[in-house]
Amino acid sequence: MSTIRYAASQRWIHWTVAGLVAAAYALAEFRGWFPRGTPIRSAMMPLHFWAGIIVMLLLLPRLALRARHGVPPVTPPLPRWETMLAAVTHVALYGFLLAQPILGMLILWSEGRGIPVPFTSLAIPPLFAPGAAIEDIAEDAHELLASVFYGVIGLHVLAAVYHRWLRRDDVMQRML
Repeated sequence: MSTIRYAASQRWIHWTVAGLVAAAYALAEFRGWFPRGTPIRSAMMPLHFWAGIIVMLLLLPRLALRARHGVPPVTPPLPRWETMLAAVTHVALYGFLLAQPILGMLILWSEGRGIPVPFTSLAIPPLFAPGAAIEDIAEDAHELLASVFYGVIGLHVLAAVYHRWLRRDDVMQRML
């Protein structure tokens, strides 16, 4: 069975985004392991923000590459329900990759803070005046979506395992 893979640029952007999403989660979740005021802890949230911003900035090229190169066929072909579930999951993943960074920026700007540039005292200034109502909504949405995003990422990984080890098709090999 010969596998038609995604274009090298599509594979590169997929794995880069996956690494950045993992880094963003790790930076947010593990910063409590470090004492307040330490350089490493102080750098973790700015790095978290920038991982998210880079993910968001890569979304448009990612979609353009998908439009240009398409999606390689699966061998053997998937049942219709799996094709539909994959499409819904991918739309959800793309939505999270856009929504989470936007919500993160809204949180900072609603607090009157800029987006910090790691390891400097520089920040991208807020685009609007502070507002507690926006901050509360954005924070709640960011946290809720983060939890849901964990689940969708888990579904994505489980699907890859299912395709590789149970269905034994080439879904996973197309992205390697």
